[in-house]
Amino acid sequence: MITNRWIALRKDNWGRLEALAGQAELTGLKSLSVQELRDLGLLYRQAAADLSAVRTDDGARTLEAYLNRLVSRAHNFVYSGGRLSPRTLWRFMFYEYPRVFRRLLPYTAAAFVLFCLGVGLGVIVTVVRPEFMHAMLGPHMLDTIEHHKMWTDSILGSKPQESSAIMTNNISVCFMTFAGGITAGLFTVWLMFFNGFQLGVVGTACFQHDMLFRLATFVAAHGALELPSIFIAGGAGLRIAVGLLFPGYLGRRDALALAGQEAIRLLAGTVPLLIVAGSLEGFLSPSGAPTALKFAVSGVLTAGMILWLSEGWRARLVIDANAVEAELAVSA
Repeated sequence: MITNRWIALRKDNWGRLEALAGQAELTGLKSLSVQELRDLGLLYRQAAADLSAVRTDDGARTLEAYLNRLVSRAHNFVYSGGRLSPRTLWRFMFYEYPRVFRRLLPYTAAAFVLFCLGVGLGVIVTVVRPEFMHAMLGPHMLDTIEHHKMWTDSILGSKPQESSAIMTNNISVCFMTFAGGITAGLFTVWLMFFNGFQLGVVGTACFQHDMLFRLATFVAAHGALELPSIFIAGGAGLRIAVGLLFPGYLGRRDALALAGQEAIRLLAGTVPLLIVAGSLEGFLSPSGAPTALKFAVSGVLTAGMILWLSEGWRARLVIDANAVEAELAVSA
């Protein structure tokens, strides 16, 4: 439980961090001395640890909102102020991003539930009203399914072009789902539900014509990355919507800015996943490669994602204060 004494012992450090962040916002990092840069990094680490502690106390929501805003401000200078480098990208993807994902997991889970509800409705409507399936899928696609062929076979003739188009389309869909959060989440909810609904209709049509296994074989490899990316993008959109609709103790503008920062960081991790998924969908998924290979690739990618996002393959990262100081000094 957070006590007044605990707060009193840390209040001066928070004030110092707030002053340094404010100075950096007004005049830039170059205006800070080497000592101030070092203090900024160290105080940021301490404030981040304090925020983690405060989040365990349901009675400290006001303090949590203050520290959340303070840590976000300082983070922009501790990590984003430096030059973009392979080391920076590596640290974000393999150390920071899994923690962002886990902290915002409820939003991604909510997007997944919406998708599943869409799948369920698509299955029910297709079973109850078969004519709806004909209207939605169209005669050409249904004819292909009825003749036990995959409508994706056309990809094989132009793999590089199709792979590029698939990547672009998937990234566009994810960014639209994310941006839909600014509509109070309505567009995000619709996209998640409708994408699930489409999959439900297609899956049921394939099941009725003994094509479900072929569909699963096609989706297996790239779907292991593409589907989670869509759920994560939906979670990012919902995070924006919650910041807009429920600002809590923050002003609506501040709450939306904080939600936007967190949502963008959550979405950023999907870009490399979608690039890999697009390559697999253009080259491996529609190919005549053995079914066992496609499912093996799916299993490896799924296991890799679980290990990555859970940080199950390494101990918790301890950031070296000297490294933080050196990076800040270089950026200044």
